[in-house]
Amino acid sequence: MDQHETDSMQAHAPRTIPSAEDIYASAYAPRDFFNRELSWIAFNERVLAEARNENYPLLERLRFLSISGSNLDEFMMIRVAGLAGQVKRQIDARALDGKTPAQQMAEVRAAVERLEYAQQDAWSGLRTLLAGAGITIVDGKGLDAASARWLKEYFLEHVLPIITPQAIDPAHPFPFIANQGIGLLFNLTRQADKAHLIEMVLVPSALPRLVRLPGEDARYISIENLIIRHAQLIFPGFRMEGDGVFRVLRDSDIEVEEDAEDLVRYYRTAIQRRRRGRVILLEMDEGFDPVAEQLLRDQMRLQDSLVIKGLGLLGVSGLSCIVDEDRPDLKFEPFSPRYPERILEHDGDCFSAIREKDIVIHHPYESFEVVVDFVRQAAQDPDVVAIKQTLYRAGKQSAIIAALIEAAEAGKSVTAVVELKARFDEEQNLLWATQLERAGVQVIYGFVDWKTHAKVSLIVRREEDGYRTYCHFGTGNYHPVTARIYTDLSYFTADPVLCRDAGRLFNFVTGYVEPRRTEAIAISPLGLRDKLYECIDHEIDNARAGRPAAIWAKLNSLTDGRLIGKLYDASRAGVAINLVIRGICCLRPGVDGLSENIAVKSIIGRFLEHSRIWAFANGYKMPSPRARLYISSADGMSRNLDRRVETLVPIRNRTVHDQVLEQVLLANLLDTEQSWLLQPDGTYVRTPPGTKPFNVHRYFMTNPSLSGRGAALAAGDEVPRLSLRRGGGEIGTGA
Repeated sequence: MDQHETDSMQAHAPRTIPSAEDIYASAYAPRDFFNRELSWIAFNERVLAEARNENYPLLERLRFLSISGSNLDEFMMIRVAGLAGQVKRQIDARALDGKTPAQQMAEVRAAVERLEYAQQDAWSGLRTLLAGAGITIVDGKGLDAASARWLKEYFLEHVLPIITPQAIDPAHPFPFIANQGIGLLFNLTRQADKAHLIEMVLVPSALPRLVRLPGEDARYISIENLIIRHAQLIFPGFRMEGDGVFRVLRDSDIEVEEDAEDLVRYYRTAIQRRRRGRVILLEMDEGFDPVAEQLLRDQMRLQDSLVIKGLGLLGVSGLSCIVDEDRPDLKFEPFSPRYPERILEHDGDCFSAIREKDIVIHHPYESFEVVVDFVRQAAQDPDVVAIKQTLYRAGKQSAIIAALIEAAEAGKSVTAVVELKARFDEEQNLLWATQLERAGVQVIYGFVDWKTHAKVSLIVRREEDGYRTYCHFGTGNYHPVTARIYTDLSYFTADPVLCRDAGRLFNFVTGYVEPRRTEAIAISPLGLRDKLYECIDHEIDNARAGRPAAIWAKLNSLTDGRLIGKLYDASRAGVAINLVIRGICCLRPGVDGLSENIAVKSIIGRFLEHSRIWAFANGYKMPSPRARLYISSADGMSRNLDRRVETLVPIRNRTVHDQVLEQVLLANLLDTEQSWLLQPDGTYVRTPPGTKPFNVHRYFMTNPSLSGRGAALAAGDEVPRLSLRRGGGEIGTGA
């Protein structure tokens, strides 16, 4: 332990830092903030709007519709479930805008219902357009004899043996319906004795959501329509009086109890409990049999649940399977990420390239494979003695996991911090942890109260002049699938200062060794909030002294009231603030006397904007090589600043600084084709295209790698320099 660290720490949980959720600066009133939940719904409406974007190919529009559906499902299972729990327990936890849980629930319910019907309207339009392109969803009526025969055979072979009809009567209790489960109710009359029965058929998750009929034309039938079409084969000797299709969403949040002694065992049981959470949403199709519907409502105990009836296709997220159709004419032009030129110039030797100069990689335009190669090379290099790795989300097929296992089996010291609390990845992370431990990896689960959300790899290598440490800091997860669609930054460095701080971070997570200070990196929940405040205060001082003052930032969400209050303070002092907030934003921009110097935009497009970047003018006109620049794993949310382990990493290397500030961040600010501007009343409007329309995703797809400064620079095809005049929009520079 060095002089910068404490000489002892408690053997169990670290000191508790008070929650700051929904706490706002006392100088500002509730009217100065937007509601978090309603802001999220506005975000998903922007996602849904892309399903109506006529500039996109049809299957890409369908993809956006599917994404909006899966987004809404998660929102209901987590956020709305949390509100419902507060209402039920009569918890008066006010939101930033002053609304009580009951008030929020009322507004959220109405907004969710409008969004559900908007999704169905978008699906109706897309369904017609897809049919014109040879992709149809059939309802089972009017099929030719060959297709009808194939469907019957498919049902008999693949569906009937799996499903189990169950009568609903005193002898047969109402069955449990799993989260996101789809079921059917049939109102039947037995022909032998004219007795009336209600029967339920639950659709097993093993069955496809949509069944594709054979043939060149893409024809699909939903699994519920397939079952209804062949109901007589399930219930011979019965007359069909009516039927109905329904879908259930349940409370899926997992709260860690303070006295959880074994985190692994706790999560294994909590995952099972989550599948049986209380019902949050019941969706029903339009023609639901009234008798069966009344029974369903009675049995589901829906007093506190949202019920939406009259929908078309239940669960539009299931449409994602159609997006997989082999129809390149209906999709974006294929894009292959480039492998970083700098690494290739060193014959693929990551360590040699990083040792020469720091490198920034811009995903998905540049390949995530370089991150995998960094760890894989460490596993195979006989001079590497230790690897330390954080794992928040790694996916189901992870080359990073395989490399860590290979390294451990080769006798290297390997430590993996596996975050069990990564929502909806808990089960997969438990599996990875088990495999890693079997291979000899030292697996650490971090803190009980805090999630370890930082994205860091640390590799120690024996070299001629002693041991050298190499680090990777990321804004995104070590997940091979999301790395192809999320825009993120990977920063590779051998800077001893940053590497020493990374070591302190790992000691903090693995051994609760809280650093008294760090040399460059800010870590939450210890000092990241204070570092941001310090940077904002510095801009305020510069503005008051008449020096250039500006803040540029790119985040996924901004909901922390105290941080927003600081930005309001800066605006009132004259600091020019430009924010790119993709999702939730509780800050109200453009209000005289409050935030007239703040502009907020959201970019929704082919790729999901995910990188977190902060830039502070530091007394110079933006963009400036002397600006203070940081990349981060943290969003502007209370949970990131106070209840997660996160990093705020300064970019000290001049080349990387220019690439991140004057290319990545500036290009986001200049975008006009995929941007929405947040208005003072909370609505979003598309950015006017201006005299020079600019698409940030197209720009990076069509230009060489940021890191390609060697051969690419010599060839004269480096990324073109951007100008603030491009795109026709105004960007505050703090001049």
